[in-house]
Parts: sequence; structure tokens; C-alpha cells
Amino acid sequence: MSANPSTLHHEMQALYSDHHGWLHAWLRKKIGCTHRAADLAHDTFLRLLARDEPLVLHEPRAFLTTVAQRVMANHWRREQIERAYREALAHVPEQFAPSPEERALLLEALCEIDSLLERLPVAVKRAFLLAQLDGLSHADIAEQLKISIATVKRHLVRAGAQCFFALSVA
Repeated sequence: MSANPSTLHHEMQALYSDHHGWLHAWLRKKIGCTHRAADLAHDTFLRLLARDEPLVLHEPRAFLTTVAQRVMANHWRREQIERAYREALAHVPEQFAPSPEERALLLEALCEIDSLLERLPVAVKRAFLLAQLDGLSHADIAEQLKISIATVKRHLVRAGAQCFFALSVA
């Protein structure tokens, strides 16, 4: 059941005006950079604005801290993906390198896939990555993970379904 947009707007406005300065200072102390702290505080409130349910907060700062920590974790994870992507591109001959637009689209796709795979159990994710990135056969994956080939197949189907159905809904 979603709330009245006007009510949500007023709640967010009050939360922002009462706690944005505090959140920015907390983030700045955590990461040591006022500009990055401002970006993360902004992203924290954007995440909250995307909700269509009212926020019933007894401890708004504890709530904001939790949301901001998740935003920071996502931000650092994205930076790791970007760094790995840049390193991989450094090995691609220039004539085969993607255009800046293609790079941006590929990076977004990589981040989305990473997010989808993060929701899976570790064994499922590992099996999927061994198959997709390392090109291992079902038997090799089974041997490396010490599971049956049938379990490898189930893991790969589950990971593939997670990615396929999430992308088909988007």
C-alpha cells in the first residue's frame, strides 16, 4: 500500500533538512573526503526518495547510517568493477576497444550482473563465474567446488535464471 506522494515529500523534506548536515559530517569523518561524502549523502537520500512507502523512523540517524553504509558498499563495489574493467580494457588492442558509449553501457551491464549475482548463494555464484569467466566445464566446476555435476547444472540454471528474468523485467 503506497502513501500519498505529498506526505512522502514532506517526510523526506523534514528528514533531509533535519539530518543531511549530520549525515554529511558522519560520511566525511568515515571516508575523509568532503566531496565524496557529499555525493554519498546525496545518493543516500536519492535511495530513500525512490521508496513509495512512508518511513516510520524512531531513530532516523541510525536508519540513515544503515542506508548510507549500504550506499558506500555499493559505491566501493562499483569502483572495484570499474577498476577491473579498465584493467581488462588495457589488454585489448586499440582497434578492438569499445567506444566511450559502449564502455559506459558495458560497465552498467557488468554492475547490474554483479548486483544480481550478489543475491545468490556463494556456491551458485562461484559455479556461474567459473563457467562464464573461466570457461570451465561442468565436470571441472564440480571437481573444483567438490559438488556433483547435477548440482553444478542446478547452480548454473539458477544463476542464469536470476540474470535472465531480472533483465527481461527491466
